[in-house]
Amino acid sequence: MTEFHCPMCGVRSPVESLSWHCPECHGPWDLDFAASAVARNSLSGRVNSLWRYEEALPLSAAEARASVSLGEGRTPLVPLTGTVTAKLDFLMPTLSFKDRGAVMLAELARQLKPRRVIADSSGNAGTSIAAYCARAGLDCTVYVPAGTSPKKVEQIGAHGAHLEIVSGDREATARAARAAADEDGVFYASHVFNPYFLHGTKTYVYEIWEDLGGRLPETIVVPVGNGTLLLGAALAIDELYGHGLIDARPALIAVQAAAVAPLAFAFRAGADDVLADGAGRPDFPARTLAEGIAIPHPPRARQILTAVRATGGTFLTVTEEQIRAAQRDLAARGLYVESTGVACWAAVGAHGLDGRGTVLPLCGAGLKSGLASAP
Repeated sequence: MTEFHCPMCGVRSPVESLSWHCPECHGPWDLDFAASAVARNSLSGRVNSLWRYEEALPLSAAEARASVSLGEGRTPLVPLTGTVTAKLDFLMPTLSFKDRGAVMLAELARQLKPRRVIADSSGNAGTSIAAYCARAGLDCTVYVPAGTSPKKVEQIGAHGAHLEIVSGDREATARAARAAADEDGVFYASHVFNPYFLHGTKTYVYEIWEDLGGRLPETIVVPVGNGTLLLGAALAIDELYGHGLIDARPALIAVQAAAVAPLAFAFRAGADDVLADGAGRPDFPARTLAEGIAIPHPPRARQILTAVRATGGTFLTVTEEQIRAAQRDLAARGLYVESTGVACWAAVGAHGLDGRGTVLPLCGAGLKSGLASAP
């Protein structure tokens, strides 16, 4: 098994240590892993899940398919306009794209055999971790904010996970989980701090590459809170480009809700990290319909900003009314998507992205949180 390393201060740690962050700067880990090239002409006949890209994954595909896989991945591409295509990642076992990363964490935990697994989430990551831990036979506790959608809380409990409902916001929930993660024998299945999650989400781009005949679109648009889908996409783009499997890197377009947009503000200010509260940035305590990306202080902010700039991309924001309108518009087209998952479609209409070759994700099913109503 490979090692964790800290991208900020260079500290290293064996994966088996169950350490969930750098002991020096307390930042998220990266992974010492070099993906091998995936030959597109070798994919015919392989398993129809994300594990078909086994050369690019840091865990054994054969073991994971047998023990924890629920058939995640290989979601369809559906045209929305002549130039904009949606990838229906809400058609996953737990109805969100988070299954891509959760299956990696559950397989890693199964191999490490911790006393228990814990996770924190605004809903979708928690449901994914709960489901895959159930599949792997792992004891699991999920911390969620008190305001989490009742349907998501119900789903977490249905999978047999222990629930810890935390008073306060998403960041208070993360603090509570991280305190528990410091106990001996605990595996912190963090979709933010554990880089194995990013190696799962990168399969989103590998699937686009395969389904578009060995190419990528001009732009890839993703919603960003903690940045797990965007950073996974950046990993895949680097790997495909580095192996000569694509000729150019697509621009990464990151979308945030205007009500909670610390990364967009930092990007426009030319900053390398999100600005501290009271240091010239707006306050971002406002609630938003896009609860899944309402993250005021994302731990991987520096990496997110660097990844977007490296591809010539940008940050866009959308209002609450634009989110509501986008959700209804997609529903009228036959696609019922939760309010966080429609942010990118809202950005297409608000910022004129139509007219470019664009793929965007529809990340979570509308049944998870219902139709957004006017305030």
